[in-house]
Amino acid sequence: MNNYYNECRLCSRECGIDRTRNVGACGVPAELYVARAALHMWEEPPISGTRGSGTVFFSGCSLGCVFCQNRDISRGVSGIKITTERLSEIMLELENAGAHNINLVTPTHYVPTIREAIITARRQGLAVPIVYNTGSYDTPETLRTLNGLVDIYLPDFKYYRPETAGLYSHSADYPTVAREAIAEMVRQTGRAELGADGLMTRGTVVRILLLPGHVAEAKLILHYLYTTYGDSIYLSLMNQYTPMPKMPPPLDRRVTREEYDQLTDYARRLGVTNCFIQDGGTAEESFIPPFDNNGVLPRNK
Repeated sequence: MNNYYNECRLCSRECGIDRTRNVGACGVPAELYVARAALHMWEEPPISGTRGSGTVFFSGCSLGCVFCQNRDISRGVSGIKITTERLSEIMLELENAGAHNINLVTPTHYVPTIREAIITARRQGLAVPIVYNTGSYDTPETLRTLNGLVDIYLPDFKYYRPETAGLYSHSADYPTVAREAIAEMVRQTGRAELGADGLMTRGTVVRILLLPGHVAEAKLILHYLYTTYGDSIYLSLMNQYTPMPKMPPPLDRRVTREEYDQLTDYARRLGVTNCFIQDGGTAEESFIPPFDNNGVLPRNK
């Protein structure tokens, strides 16, 4: 497994750093760091359901968006080092707590370890779906190693224009990378499927976080996804952008109701039916969970 980390190219930064000795572009070494493992009620309805999604928040992130709401973990500041075996135990503990699924948040830079943990947990009886929750800066090669292990992909599509991606995430190649990554995700999961209880059992849900002042770009993303995949995937239009301190305009404010209405109205005109929209009041810091290492260590320690 260390071969993947010795000259790391798991994400599209392809930094080539030996993460067994140093930190990569993701800000973390090869050792597994997790900042929170708990039931989460604020995902899309077919994922959170009535009991919650069993979210595992991994430390580190290769995108480094300037407006990141989870920067304590994305910058590798928070988190506890655990073993692959402990990650398998966490998955089973979340299932026993009632989780409808296991939701792996920002997992790209730990895929080899996560893959091993999923296989182990399945052998030990894990039965709920696996959700891969990502910013979409994944390589198709990395994603293909998860074929048959991930049931639901939950990717972002953050930017349509290279200029925006370069400005906010220092990744002008992001639009191309995200298209290729999402294509691989849809290839693996096929048409989205819901069970009789309304919970997703398989498929892809693509999130579009509307940034203030960027309605036109969000519309371009929406148009691309719908004309490419139609109703075989679900789309999630999000108005929950929360400005972090010292953001430059227009990122220093929340999305207006008028901006969000423009995006949802456009979705209706396109004929989008498999779509989630958010009510007002989602842009609150209370929707950002505390990264307090809850659920990471065994309870008897």
